[in-house]
Amino acid sequence: MRCVTDDFPASTVLGYPRVGPDRELKHALEGYWDGRIDRAGLDRVGRALRADTWHRLAQLGLDGLPSNTFSEYDQVLDTAVLVDAVPDRFRERSEPYFAMARGADGVAPLRMTKWFDTNYHYLVPEIGPRTRFRLVADKPLGEVREARELGYETRPVVVGPVTFLRLAQAAPGSPAGFAPIDRLDDLLDVYVRLLTALADEGVAWVQLDEPVLVTDGGSPAVRHAYRRLAGHGRRPRLLVASYFGDIADALPALAVTAVEAVALDLTHGVPANVDLLRGKTVVGGVVSGREVWRTDADSARALLAGANATSVSTSCSLLHVPYSLRGEDVLPGRLAFAEEKVAEVVELARLGPKPGPVPVAAAVGGSPGVHELRVELLNRREGGVPTERNGRAERSPYEVRALAQRDLGLPVLPVTTIGSFPQTGALRAARREVAAGARGEAEYEELVRAEIRRVVEVQERLGIDVLVHGEPERNDMVQYFAEHLDGFAVTRNGWVQSYGSRCTRPPILHGDVRRSAPITVRWARYAQSLTDKPVKGMLTGPVTIVAWSFVRDDLPLRDVTMQVAEAVRAEVQDLEAAGIRVIQVDEPALRELLPLRREEQAGYLEWAVAAYRWATGGAGDATQIHTHLCYSNADEVLAAIDALDADVTSIESARSGTAVQGFGRGLGPGVYDIHSPRIPDVAEVTARLRNALRHVPAERLWVNPDCGLKTRTYEQVEAALANVVAAARKVRSVL
Repeated sequence: MRCVTDDFPASTVLGYPRVGPDRELKHALEGYWDGRIDRAGLDRVGRALRADTWHRLAQLGLDGLPSNTFSEYDQVLDTAVLVDAVPDRFRERSEPYFAMARGADGVAPLRMTKWFDTNYHYLVPEIGPRTRFRLVADKPLGEVREARELGYETRPVVVGPVTFLRLAQAAPGSPAGFAPIDRLDDLLDVYVRLLTALADEGVAWVQLDEPVLVTDGGSPAVRHAYRRLAGHGRRPRLLVASYFGDIADALPALAVTAVEAVALDLTHGVPANVDLLRGKTVVGGVVSGREVWRTDADSARALLAGANATSVSTSCSLLHVPYSLRGEDVLPGRLAFAEEKVAEVVELARLGPKPGPVPVAAAVGGSPGVHELRVELLNRREGGVPTERNGRAERSPYEVRALAQRDLGLPVLPVTTIGSFPQTGALRAARREVAAGARGEAEYEELVRAEIRRVVEVQERLGIDVLVHGEPERNDMVQYFAEHLDGFAVTRNGWVQSYGSRCTRPPILHGDVRRSAPITVRWARYAQSLTDKPVKGMLTGPVTIVAWSFVRDDLPLRDVTMQVAEAVRAEVQDLEAAGIRVIQVDEPALRELLPLRREEQAGYLEWAVAAYRWATGGAGDATQIHTHLCYSNADEVLAAIDALDADVTSIESARSGTAVQGFGRGLGPGVYDIHSPRIPDVAEVTARLRNALRHVPAERLWVNPDCGLKTRTYEQVEAALANVVAAARKVRSVL
């Protein structure tokens, strides 16, 4: 079947979920890595998932089907392999692709960080002056051919060259001042060859994703890149897709090129200079690819009219929302997941634009009545920020607190972990049985207590200094709290890919947030009763709970976060009253919510810090407050991290090599990358600690992994932590 048209389809989506409605890809990947299925079995699962996606999109009536949106791990990693940007340390591995993602045979993987301001993670390419770009993979063409065998013409989707290089980091050994974007012309040579190959295959349109357009400073590179690509004679028509923000500043750079179509994220409003795109097809992203609320049709149609859009799409890939509402009974009539959003796109294309008042940014989300279920508002104050409640809002200066905390009796270079320990299959199965009514709550709680005893015993045997209870009662660090707070709903099967095989089930924050009873206190108290060493109370911070949930859109995010902060504050105070002297309030998403435009960042950081300080400000001086940040470039928000005023801050750094200087309180740069199955040896951890001591005084340096240990096995964790403790003792002995 060959049906090539010059006209862009009336309805399309920029991408679609790829892990499978029942997480088939996750299970296949883990089976392949564990040796339970072979490469052919993994390939069969991928082919079936791609076929199911195309079939379903066609059944829903979508005119334009995307391809090359499937990935076995990450689309940025796919692009690196496509252009042969494979660092030398991976080339001799049996499977360089998975070695780059997970590490192999003692070789560290690529760094992983957040995809713009989402909870999806990508692998950071390493590009140097000697990186030799070549077109060596045929995945985009392969999926085009695969879809044709099924009777579908598709539009291949590829990460754009400017975004790819702007998201990359300089390869180790690169000269000072080198930036990956310096290699743009060399990379464009490869993209020209890719476009030629797609044209020779009869592809009508190709989509190049350039979300970097919504950030600062990308316009010159975009203008240069797309003048060259669009000026190439033998190519498909080009759709340049931007998302996650307004591209008004970069829009003139695209307007002067010969690209045929531009996809705009209109959920942030219509760019004031959209008329510059006259003569090009405007693809209007009016159905949010990041939120789960039904689309207001009148607002969406007005946005389409205001942008002169002739095609309807999602604001970004639907990768960031669950598959379908089938089997769900939460918030009936108010939600739309991926399948329902495709139906909305199709219906809006049928209805067409409707001239009228253009809504303000984000007004497209939330049809009337979406947030009609409410609970009593907690803090109806000016600006939504509580200034004094349940005691003082601010703690004493750090120097005063440090003196009060000396009786914890900790050694220099104290060793701790971030919170979670491995969750066994038996524990997960028991949790499912309780939810299904097949196991009693009392029996389950005894299983949890047994697991806590195991975790405490393991840590004491290894010589950990500040213990954790392991969080066996928690399915997820956000969902667990959502299940115990008013104002949240949770789904049965609302899984969203976080990275690789890792999926999360984001809760839905739909009403005012209130804590009606203590959540974590009994488990922390039980763990503390088992040991004389301090046990950390483990809480998720207000910014992270909000960032990793689907959030109501009828209140400012600042006000919603302050409601959550009030609930966390009450939990902190109850933990302290129960005798817990060390309390960790994690904020791994602090950097994630940072606006992409610099001009908007200061305002966000101000209220994010205020929320954290309110959540922790009720603790006494003798209570040591910890926080944890991961998956991010901490350097970008270092001042805000410092302003959180935690007594101890642990950060991800095993992959990134981050070294925080000038930090005035306790600091634990991660020395063990838990996102890879490889186990660091004592020499490796020792070297990291010695490097950290170049930046952090010994009396303030903590020793810890990068993140929680939930996704690893006990065998891996015990071996790695034994090496971490041995390294800490080795370094401690010569101080």
